[in-house]
Amino acid sequence: MIGIGEAFSPRYAQARQKFLQACVSAGLTVEPHAHPGKGQGGEELSMDVALDGDASAERLLIVSSACHGVEGHCGSGVQVFALHDAEWREKAKAQGVAVLYVHALNPHGFSYGRRVTQENVDLNRNFLDFSKPLPANKAYAELHPLLLPDAWPPTPENQAAVDRWIEKHGVAAFQAAVTGGQYQFDDGLFFGGKAQTWSNKALRNVLRRHAAGTRRLGWIDLHTGLGPNGIGERIFAGRDDKAAYARANAWWGAPGAPVTSIYDGSSTSALLSGLVSEAVYQECPQAEYTGIALEYGTLPMLDVLGALRADHWLHKHPEAPADLADGIRARMRDAFYTDTDAWRGQIVSQARQAMFQAVDGLSS
Repeated sequence: MIGIGEAFSPRYAQARQKFLQACVSAGLTVEPHAHPGKGQGGEELSMDVALDGDASAERLLIVSSACHGVEGHCGSGVQVFALHDAEWREKAKAQGVAVLYVHALNPHGFSYGRRVTQENVDLNRNFLDFSKPLPANKAYAELHPLLLPDAWPPTPENQAAVDRWIEKHGVAAFQAAVTGGQYQFDDGLFFGGKAQTWSNKALRNVLRRHAAGTRRLGWIDLHTGLGPNGIGERIFAGRDDKAAYARANAWWGAPGAPVTSIYDGSSTSALLSGLVSEAVYQECPQAEYTGIALEYGTLPMLDVLGALRADHWLHKHPEAPADLADGIRARMRDAFYTDTDAWRGQIVSQARQAMFQAVDGLSS
């Protein structure tokens, strides 16, 4: 066992080393999927995978981090702590559940402090059939020039225009328009891409390799940036399937705190397109799948969206002054990682509970 604070890292390179070292300490072999690019500090980038348990196990739990790059500070900490947690590892082993740790689904975003991939794509909007017409997001198209103005910080006129849109349509409509996913503006927010990203393809390879024989598959995908600070909302992650949603609630729900869903409006998340979980249905059709996104709150939603606007503006304006760029990057990290011991403690305790519950669910 290590201290909770020791499991978390301020940078991707350090987080990766802690994960690799934790795997060595646990006696696990790491399967690296080398990213074609380099990190912000010139470091190697990789989606690193480690299986704890029997490779032929019919019950598999996936625990993944950094689908949205910068959110990896949280997810990596959970994974590193879990690998040092003897009670947790024995629990899964005793119940015949293999655990697959996928560290840094989006290593580029983790290293650069961005939510998106090197293609400027939101990975959790990228799992679509790109041979078919892509979804239209007319509300986002209307907002796009307001969200990414020529100058940063936004002028009073720009902010007033955004405020008028929100006043007319409501905060919920603004969140849905911006975050639901869009496929028209490749420099914009929550862009789902026009083809499969590197991370999309690499994850599919991982599923083919490790989950082809799985009969029951659980998945906890660790996220940050929505909801009250430090509270982990358990958001159903899958197709609109009543049976799967019922299983998720049986595993992870609690009286007065059911698993939420983007399909019935109970989640703090808007209705999304191109979810990562779609890969399971396509690559592991033999498996009964039950999954959640464990979404931890940080800052108020409009503050998080403000940080994302600034980040995308900076990506378009690499010539920005260093002090402005540094401030935007710091704002991004604060939007997705609360750097306090109290927050980290909440994250680990809630994740650990969800992992224990997943093992029980897979074994039932």
